[in-house]
Amino acid sequence: MLTQHMATEIVKQTTIRLNRNINIMDERGIIIASGNRKRINQAHFGAMEVLKTGKTLIIHENEPQKWGGSLPGINLPIEFQQQIIGVIGITGNPKEIMDFGELVKMITEMMIQQAFVTEQLEWKQRLKDQIFEDLLKDTIHPKTIEQRLELIDIKLKPPFQVSIMEVGANELKKSDLIQLVEDIFTPNEKLIGSLSVNQLFILTSNLSETNTKQKLVKVLQQLRTKGLSPRIGLGSVVKTELHIRHSYNESISALSLGNNEQPLITYTEVETKALLNQLDERTKHLFCERILGNLSDKLIETLEQLYSSNLNLGECAKKMYIHRNSLVYRIKKIKELTGYNPQELNDAITLQIAIWLKEMARMK
Repeated sequence: MLTQHMATEIVKQTTIRLNRNINIMDERGIIIASGNRKRINQAHFGAMEVLKTGKTLIIHENEPQKWGGSLPGINLPIEFQQQIIGVIGITGNPKEIMDFGELVKMITEMMIQQAFVTEQLEWKQRLKDQIFEDLLKDTIHPKTIEQRLELIDIKLKPPFQVSIMEVGANELKKSDLIQLVEDIFTPNEKLIGSLSVNQLFILTSNLSETNTKQKLVKVLQQLRTKGLSPRIGLGSVVKTELHIRHSYNESISALSLGNNEQPLITYTEVETKALLNQLDERTKHLFCERILGNLSDKLIETLEQLYSSNLNLGECAKKMYIHRNSLVYRIKKIKELTGYNPQELNDAITLQIAIWLKEMARMK
């Protein structure tokens, strides 16, 4: 637990504040960090006595030879979880340094405790990430996954639902970001971790889709208070661990095919686009060119706005800052150039599909 790296950092921080030489000895009494680098890896007989007795040792000026040449000062046991794991030595007149010796010991033990907690959290998070990776494989091993979940005291129960949250550049540590999201859920409702630098996965457990959406909305609200602008893609509800990967793929599609201005996108909202996306690129390109190839960018934008307005001419004209008669003229022009009437159902479906395919091509 007491590593040389940690001991070096403790010596560095305490030496700066106390302007005294500090030695850190391991559980064998060997100096592993010191303000005097020449002493590193040497045996410290005073520390060995502390390890033996479990008590603080004071070395006075008239007895350095008694302790193998150890300099005057005080040597205190470093305790962690009721065990002595090392010794901290402070060089100087014992009378002058006795008052803050216990303070140095307390600070040292607090740093070790904090390092241990951080290490445990990092270990647990790595395990969560690994479990999620295992759940996305074509062939999963439920027993192995269950054993790993037991190590972090989590039980996952159906139904399951995967969401992917995308967060732009921010100053939050990844661990703090994950903690903010985890706080919205109860312990056995979720498995949360990191997919990439700016993406988190959220696997919900034993929650209805309505409850999941409510909690995700709270997540979005919480992160907005931190100045972030996250987007979440939500896959479908699945009933078995084997199908979690399908919900994951759907959440990716929701995020990539959804409206960039929409913070929470469900797969059902982009399902038609997702099906079209499975066509080969040549087929999509030829279809787009055949339907929209004769239209200008202005007329294509008119179609986009018309369909986003649910064929409401008044609303569409208002959004485009044009007169209604100008919009009617453009619709007539589109019909002449394509042979499809934007206001008739069958033709509108064909034009809308072409528009979607064109949008998807731009996003790649």
